[in-house]
Amino acid sequence: MPSQIQDRPTKAIVDLDALAFNFRSAKNFIGPDVKYMAVVKANGYGHGAVPCSIRLEKEGVDWFGVAMPEEGAELRSAGIMSPILCLGSFWPGQEEMVVKNQLIAAIYDERAASSLNRYGSENGVTIDIHVKIDTGMGRVGVRHDQADQFAAVLGTYTHLKVTGLMTHFASAENPGESEFTSLQMERFNRARDVFREAGHSPQWIDLANSPAAINRPDSRGNMVRLGGALYGLLDDILPDGMERPVLKPVMSLRSRIAHLKQVPQGESLGYGRTFVTTRDSVIALVPIGYADGYPRSLSNRGRVSINGHFAPVVGRISMDWTLMDVTDVPGVAVDDEVFLIGGEPAVSVVEVARLADTIGYEITGGISPRVPRVFVGSD
Repeated sequence: MPSQIQDRPTKAIVDLDALAFNFRSAKNFIGPDVKYMAVVKANGYGHGAVPCSIRLEKEGVDWFGVAMPEEGAELRSAGIMSPILCLGSFWPGQEEMVVKNQLIAAIYDERAASSLNRYGSENGVTIDIHVKIDTGMGRVGVRHDQADQFAAVLGTYTHLKVTGLMTHFASAENPGESEFTSLQMERFNRARDVFREAGHSPQWIDLANSPAAINRPDSRGNMVRLGGALYGLLDDILPDGMERPVLKPVMSLRSRIAHLKQVPQGESLGYGRTFVTTRDSVIALVPIGYADGYPRSLSNRGRVSINGHFAPVVGRISMDWTLMDVTDVPGVAVDDEVFLIGGEPAVSVVEVARLADTIGYEITGGISPRVPRVFVGSD
């Protein structure tokens, strides 16, 4: 009788109960006087946008934020009913996708405003928009010192309605940059006043991302955008000692030992022969590599958690495989579970990110589609 076919054991486990806990914890910390937008762009920072959004909507999230209309349409197809803001606006030709899926686009240039107004005129609909003001981030957004001209232009578009104003902080997580954050708020408030004087009545005043919502109560407006906080990814964003909500890790990254090798002292391992054994060693081969999003920069630097013990990554991480020295892991065997993120003792996302010279957002967001997401949780 043929043996049962098994899947490749490399998986990302997403704990939806931890996600819900983080939302409730952040909401309790920030307070009930604002609405909450869950930012689920980039596949929920790699965690799985649809299952995360379904759970968060049940938990009472008011809005969702995505980067582009395709992501918003995916949520609508999954049954998400809450308002969805396209933080990155839309591209020419996507007007129908925006309107048919009841998405709200962040607008920051006249081209997008004109094309969306034209679509509204041709189809007899008035379309809600949010206007993004660049107060110092230097990315997309109407420059704060040109808000009056833009407000005037929008006033001529009879099929657009400005229902929100937003901005994005450059360094709200850094207490040393508090003066610049305050300057951004002052610029935003002037732009808000300009829009109101031009006859617009934005309902939603949206400045604060996760760090600002936690660190700067004066920046909260009447809606805050929670991204990293939801996924427990603020430990390498907020400085040590800053008061913050209790957050739990949401994702663990796991695989299993596929093969064990007895390697004598003095032998080299992997591409470039960058590691040479200094003793007789037991080396584990694990089916995960940089094509899965496990950074190549962790070669000879990272560590994993196996059977209650840490084990170092040795040799260069390749596209599909990573080697670990498990000589000091008692009783190690083929098929033992390996935690590349998580485990006990835990390898944190922060540790992985720091060793890879990046932030946790890039680590979780960079885990590739060929790594299945497995969702756990009581709901």
